[in-house]
Amino acid sequence: MDFSFTDDHKAVAKLCREFAAKNVLPDIQENDRKHEFDRSLPGKMAQSDILGICLPEKYGGAGMDYISLGLACEELEYADTSARVILSVHIGLNSLTLLAWGNQFQKEKYLIPQAKGEKLGTFGLTEPNAGSDVVGLQTTAAKKSDKYILNGEKMWISLADVADHFLIFAWTDMEKKKNRDHSGISAFILERSFPGLTTGSIHGKLGVRAGNTGWISMQDVEVPAENMLGNEGEGFGIAMFCLEQGRYTVAAGSTGLIKASLDACLNYTKTRQAFEVPIADHQLVKEMLANMAAGYEFSRLLWLKTGWMRNNGIRPTRETALAKWIACQEAEKAASDAVQVHGAYGFSDEYPVERFFRNSKGASIYEGTREIQKLMQADYALGFRKDKPRRRDLPTWPFGDDV
Repeated sequence: MDFSFTDDHKAVAKLCREFAAKNVLPDIQENDRKHEFDRSLPGKMAQSDILGICLPEKYGGAGMDYISLGLACEELEYADTSARVILSVHIGLNSLTLLAWGNQFQKEKYLIPQAKGEKLGTFGLTEPNAGSDVVGLQTTAAKKSDKYILNGEKMWISLADVADHFLIFAWTDMEKKKNRDHSGISAFILERSFPGLTTGSIHGKLGVRAGNTGWISMQDVEVPAENMLGNEGEGFGIAMFCLEQGRYTVAAGSTGLIKASLDACLNYTKTRQAFEVPIADHQLVKEMLANMAAGYEFSRLLWLKTGWMRNNGIRPTRETALAKWIACQEAEKAASDAVQVHGAYGFSDEYPVERFFRNSKGASIYEGTREIQKLMQADYALGFRKDKPRRRDLPTWPFGDDV
């Protein structure tokens, strides 16, 4: 198992670091204060090939590997979580799923423009009364001739107000819905232009204020039958596949937030004085810095292991959940300690650590709460959980012509 970075990996990290320094950091403080999403950011990412970074060149992507996606997420979240969320949703939750589960028609119609960055994709699973309890969703899709009629509402959807394509999950078998049998759930690709589909933004969030989060409403939305992703009844399995890719991007991104917290503290502790010496000389401050440094190292190793497994065609469901849980946990600790290190200044937005602190909390909730990740690890350890073979999965890297 070799975790050394190739020249391509180093180039990806450098590209995303410089992109974030130029396009995210200059305006992030003001955008965060205003709760304003920079709508030009996805287009700029597309121009830099970031929106298709690990998608096959055959479909318009940059053709990089899974570790490259992780590096991009780490570097973008180093600047701000809102920038990383774009990749998590557009690539992790949507585009990689189209790559694995889409037929050729769907890949040509939806994946190609997404890989090129011409269209933005998002993911709609969570509802007002359904989060971790996926089978609790209420959205329905009734078959009518060669179409499905969708009705329902999705909530807490990243990029809801800016996405062009929506991957939506709904019940297609009402009898199975009554029995909470998840084999009655199916997945659909919707377009913003479909009549009856409306979206709106959610305001007043604790964190990721510079990101777009909203709701999706579907009132008798007619969706062509050809827009069903996979087979009828495969929606739950597809949703779990989506979340696995999303968790990987969150783990890598949270690792970047740990590094950002640490770096902010390293700079501050060397110049801030207390009791006539820099606070970097105080042992309890050093303890917090040491914990951040350690958290960064093992969080990074966990997501790198997951990326290596995916690159080599090894299913990393358990490892991805572990990486997500630990990295998010360590990000929360690092951001909290960063505020503590900065003292009163950490309590204001004069320094970025209060934004890191607010942003860190969301990652322990979305893409599967920390409690869900813990339960998964316990069930794997107990032997209660074993992964069944998937009908479809991602190919190994480098991509061949069979994708």
